[in-house]
Amino acid sequence: MKINSRSPYYINISATNLTQVDMQLYVYTGTQTTDRDNIFNLQSFAVNENVTFEIGEIVRDYILQTFDGDYSSANVWVDYRTNSYIQGVEQGYTSYTQLVGFDGYGFYEDDANPQNDSGLLQTNTKIVKLDDAPATIPVDTSKTTQVTYELNGQQIYTKAVTSSTESDEQIEYVTNGVNGADEYENRVIQDGGTFEDSVCLQEFVDDFTLFDFDTIYVDTTDGVIKLTVDNIEECKYQPYKVTFVNKFGALQDLWFFKRSNEVLTTTKKEFKRNIIVNGAYDRSRHQQKILTKNGTEKLTLNTGFYPEEYNEVFKEMQLSEDCWIEINNKTLPINVSSSSLNYKTHLNDKLINYTIEVNFAFDTINNIR
Repeated sequence: MKINSRSPYYINISATNLTQVDMQLYVYTGTQTTDRDNIFNLQSFAVNENVTFEIGEIVRDYILQTFDGDYSSANVWVDYRTNSYIQGVEQGYTSYTQLVGFDGYGFYEDDANPQNDSGLLQTNTKIVKLDDAPATIPVDTSKTTQVTYELNGQQIYTKAVTSSTESDEQIEYVTNGVNGADEYENRVIQDGGTFEDSVCLQEFVDDFTLFDFDTIYVDTTDGVIKLTVDNIEECKYQPYKVTFVNKFGALQDLWFFKRSNEVLTTTKKEFKRNIIVNGAYDRSRHQQKILTKNGTEKLTLNTGFYPEEYNEVFKEMQLSEDCWIEINNKTLPINVSSSSLNYKTHLNDKLINYTIEVNFAFDTINNIR
């Protein structure tokens, strides 16, 4: 069972003549059961012979999402047991219930304690990506056995997936390339090599697609999920890859292929200073002096044409609290500043293109002390 900690998770205990319930709650990382520590002792009196604990908020405090270009799992173990009092008489603690915490959420229509119970940890089964870039697929290791990449029905890459008792191995990011590398230069560098550019090399890169595939199959305990892949070539504009935490609590990539605009906004604090020295002043000195000045940068990104199925992906990116963008071989944190999303359909809009504004989540001048 999962706890998608951005939504509430309720534990309800009811019994005839129930008066009180004590709970021992453990939220921890590492090896399940073996590394169990960090106990919370909770207590509640019964109302109408019912006690309800909400633990999602506690769990989320211990899930830290990070991304530096390498995809990694951010999950925690959640174990609890309860001790009920019937007419004031202690009944003793139950055995432990063991759960796994994800940084995911459910929608209102998913009801209480949403599970997102799928081996494939993303909503869309059609993938749009930059040509020659790998596709990184997040899967639940407890429900997935294998991921296979194919081209024209021929297998070109396969990866076996196994379950684990380690908290940081509950999500596996299966990729047919070097983890986090989307261009040939990145792949060489991440593989420990030295990149030496040349005209011949660029001609080779332009003529050959190294990661050519059109279908991905995800074997899960609930059946095989088929993903189809659209490879997009973009010669005019600089494509950008945005990575965000989706509703499953997994990292997911989203490509923006078309025109982008960058804007710098500055802020400053000023004061009026005295420039008189011995009854005179220097005209070159600032009377209105800037005390501090810094700036933030904003990008306006355009997707290019996307299938209607991606509406749900853009919705999840809009709702995400953690996003990153890859620029000049660096992974930088961003916040989506666009506060609304008008859903587009092929019937109403013919061709679907989204424009999204993002702010870099740091000051332009390094002022971290």
